[in-house]
Amino acid sequence: MLPSSASASPPGGVAPATVTVWGQGGAGRIEILLDAPAGTPRGVALVAHPQPLLGGSARHKVPHVLAHALRDQGWIAWRPNFRGVGGSEGRHDHGAGETEDLLALAAQARAAHPGLPLALMGFSFGAYVQSHVAARIAAAGEAARHVLLAGMPVGPVQDWRSYDPAPLPGAWLVHGELDERASLAALMGWAREHAQPLFVVPGADHFFTGRLQLLREFVAALAGAG
Repeated sequence: MLPSSASASPPGGVAPATVTVWGQGGAGRIEILLDAPAGTPRGVALVAHPQPLLGGSARHKVPHVLAHALRDQGWIAWRPNFRGVGGSEGRHDHGAGETEDLLALAAQARAAHPGLPLALMGFSFGAYVQSHVAARIAAAGEAARHVLLAGMPVGPVQDWRSYDPAPLPGAWLVHGELDERASLAALMGWAREHAQPLFVVPGADHFFTGRLQLLREFVAALAGAG
C-alpha cells in the first residue's frame, strides 16, 4: 500500500528511515524504497537504478545518494527495484517493460500525492529508462517538473547492449569525464544532435567515485528550486 502525502511529515524535524512500500507494474508487484522528508513535502520523485544484469538495484550507492539528496530538499523519493530485482516481480525487459512500469508508478505517485510536482531522476540504465518515461509524460501534456539523468549510456556499450535515449528539452544531463562504461564522446555527439545541455564532472568515473558530493549538489540545485 502506498502512503499518502500526509505521512511524509513526521514530528521532530528528523527524516524517517527508508521504508519499503509496494507499487504495481505490468509484470506484477514492484518493490519501492521510500525516503520522506521531515517536513511538509514539496514534491514526489522517482529514482531509477543501474543495469540489473550487472547487479544494479535500488540500493546502489548512486540512486541512494540521489534519493537522499531529494529527501533533504523536501521531496518524497521513490526508489523502485526494476522487474526481477529484489522483491519486484517479472523479468528484465531491456528497458521496454521497465519504461511501462515507471510510467505506471508515476501515475501512482501522483495519485498518492495529489497536487505535488513530479521529478524523474536516474543513473546509467535507469537514466536511459527515465529519458523515455519523461518524454512519454511530456507528450501526454503532464511533463515532470525536473528531470536529471546521470551517467546515461548512448549507443553500443559492453557486450551486446545498445541504448537509444529519448531526447528531452529541459533535462539535466550529468556525466563523468572519465566514464569507462558509458562513453562521454557518444553522449556528447547525441547531445549535440539534439541541442541538449550537458554537465561534465571533471575526473569522475561512471560511478562518480569521489565525486558523489558534486552529484548531490546538482540534485540540491535542481530540486531546491521547487
